[in-house]
Amino acid sequence: MLRDKNLIPLSQQHQHALALCVRIERASPIAKADLAAWQTEIAQLFQGEVRFHFAAEEEVLFPAARSFAEVVPLVEELLSDHEWLRLQFARAITETMTSDDVRALAERLSAHIRKEERQFFQRLQERMSVEEMTSIGHKLDEALKDSQQACILPATRLKSAP
Repeated sequence: MLRDKNLIPLSQQHQHALALCVRIERASPIAKADLAAWQTEIAQLFQGEVRFHFAAEEEVLFPAARSFAEVVPLVEELLSDHEWLRLQFARAITETMTSDDVRALAERLSAHIRKEERQFFQRLQERMSVEEMTSIGHKLDEALKDSQQACILPATRLKSAP
């Protein structure tokens, strides 16, 4: 199903986060010498985009989705993911992650994004009217107005092939 235009800003942010996840996967295992740079990049993504993204979902989308009983369990899963992911982003900010932690963050964030795109957004689009989606879109625009509007340039480089 084609993504509703009112959800596209969130989907674009998902693409930014997925790009980081792919880069982490390709660079794993992360060398100890590179760990600080990866944590800096993860922290930048959180500060510039993800914190606004999570807030927009939690303040706009999730409350709207709760009106559909069959979507509530998925909302609860997504909220649980947000809680775990926030803890990991906080660890990146304080530079207390290990290489395995960075990889775990990338795996969980990637799975979370795919769950939102493939299940959550799809279910909302199937259940909400055009008017409801338009209202959601306006609220999301307001909630996301202070977030970065472009993918940050990578601070880390992939390790070279042997």
